[in-house]
Amino acid sequence: MAAPATAPNLSRRGFLTGAKPQAFRPAPPGVTAISVARCTGCGDCVSACPQDILRIIEGRAAIDFGNGHECTFCNACADACPEPVFTERPVMAHVLTITDTCLARRGTTCMSCRDACPESAIRMIPRIGGPFLPELDAAACTGCGACLAPCPVDAIALTPKEPADEYA
Repeated sequence: MAAPATAPNLSRRGFLTGAKPQAFRPAPPGVTAISVARCTGCGDCVSACPQDILRIIEGRAAIDFGNGHECTFCNACADACPEPVFTERPVMAHVLTITDTCLARRGTTCMSCRDACPESAIRMIPRIGGPFLPELDAAACTGCGACLAPCPVDAIALTPKEPADEYA
């Protein structure tokens, strides 16, 4: 399965000069833009993660939902980290969005994301003349990634939370 889509952040100049957009690498829960600088890339959090979703990418801990597992917020990564990287609040630095490649938005009935969400943050809105459409409740979404693997068309994207300076 392909990696989940991420929204590109490329300026006009970058587009015209052929620059590649910088990939968004979601940080583990509770890692902020300030605290991520303390990460030494030792890999202790990677070894401790029972879901096997953490990787060291470019010298920093990052979440990789590619194995189909989600974050359970067990705090094993924070407990294993020898540096003050993790905050007391285990929140994600990203939000999930449902893109236009969604099967339901293209006229095919699909409720895979809703069925997989442990927080019931995705609900299906009825519409006349077509399948129910998914609607994401951003306040209820924890960013755990449970909805990513079940989506047959990779229509769920990870995007950085705003304000960008609060979380990595």
